[in-house]
Amino acid sequence: MEIATLAPLLVFVLFGALALGLWVGFALIAVGLVAMLAAAPAPPELVFATKVWGGLTVWDLTALPMFIWMGEILVRSRLSSDMFSGLAPFTARLPGRLLHVNVLGCALFAAVSGSSAATTATIGRMSLPELKARGYDDRMAIGTLAGSGTFGFLIPPSIILIVYGAATEQSIARLFLAGVVPGIMLAALFGGYIMLWSLMNRDRMPAAEPPVDRRETMAAAARLLPVIGLIVAVIGSIYLGIASPTEAAVIGVAGALVLAAATGALSLPGFFEALRSATITTCMIAFILAGASFLTVAMGYTGIPRDLARLIGEMGLSPYALLAMLTVFFIVMGMFLDGISIVVLTVSIILPMVTAAGIDPIWFGIFLVLVVEMSQITPPVGFNLFVIQTITGRDIFAVARYALPFFLLLVLAVAILSVFPQIALWLPGTMLSR
Repeated sequence: MEIATLAPLLVFVLFGALALGLWVGFALIAVGLVAMLAAAPAPPELVFATKVWGGLTVWDLTALPMFIWMGEILVRSRLSSDMFSGLAPFTARLPGRLLHVNVLGCALFAAVSGSSAATTATIGRMSLPELKARGYDDRMAIGTLAGSGTFGFLIPPSIILIVYGAATEQSIARLFLAGVVPGIMLAALFGGYIMLWSLMNRDRMPAAEPPVDRRETMAAAARLLPVIGLIVAVIGSIYLGIASPTEAAVIGVAGALVLAAATGALSLPGFFEALRSATITTCMIAFILAGASFLTVAMGYTGIPRDLARLIGEMGLSPYALLAMLTVFFIVMGMFLDGISIVVLTVSIILPMVTAAGIDPIWFGIFLVLVVEMSQITPPVGFNLFVIQTITGRDIFAVARYALPFFLLLVLAVAILSVFPQIALWLPGTMLSR
């Protein structure tokens, strides 16, 4: 079958399967099967068995269930409430005051959970009632949470960076390092916007609370020590070369269990519930990866990725023009698919043309995560929007409106990263060249 006919057929099969409510893994397998039957001389069943087994028996993926389990344990501990009370005194004098707790809390929790949805849900359940009770603007409180919840994708240990690294055979340690400075930059952009908004909208800010004395500040700092200790144990062990990402994930689970036991917040039923939830999430991601592995080899048989890369190469696009086109493409994809599905569905097609344009695959992984973060706050399929809708009962499109300034800040972050790629590449180049 001609590629001009096959490509629209495959797109139709994909979106038709998704529209029918099929799981993403099944949809990917269906597209791969149609592609194999139309263009491949090899038996589809043998290719399917070989590629699925090969795609899932990747050692780096062992870190995935461990980081997910660590996040599930921490969700059921007192970590989030300790973070709020610990961060509040340090933001009291900043313009915007406690609104910064959403940004800092999400950044800290992202560094120990790796999941955007878990970060949003955990910090949201803790911060939104507190901010509402103290008279903060609902729209701004919800918007800051929606935007900051996306940190779970970027700040290591990031589940989506593990998936990208496994799919592209890139170093997960390098990807983790590459996500640190862009994560700090994004948190700074959000914090700067909050300050600017609060100075321009003083009438929508509550009255200042009484100043906190030094003793209370020190007590608050002590509440943050377990969180910081866990971050240092997990991320520091990778950066210092003491542990691989997989070994660091095991350290994280052990540390999370110790924290939960120390606070008395995790019962035996809670332990098994965390394990069950982590297993379900891991199986969902593994199923998507299995379908993506089969689709990748099927697309190779069709020649579509090769021809698409050649077509774009003949267009003579500069790297910046290519990145701008891909940004729009991923934003549109994000309106219909979740972040992990976007990565595994597109990376096999996109990466050859990206590397052909001279773009570093490690840098591109961070770029991709930033763009995919936008998909978390774009309707109709924005997972952070769904989480916040569940917490607040607000209409999903209203939540999206509140999150719009932070969506635009993500676009700005992508532009800055494109102009200054060393923001992502400096740390892995420095730490891993020793």
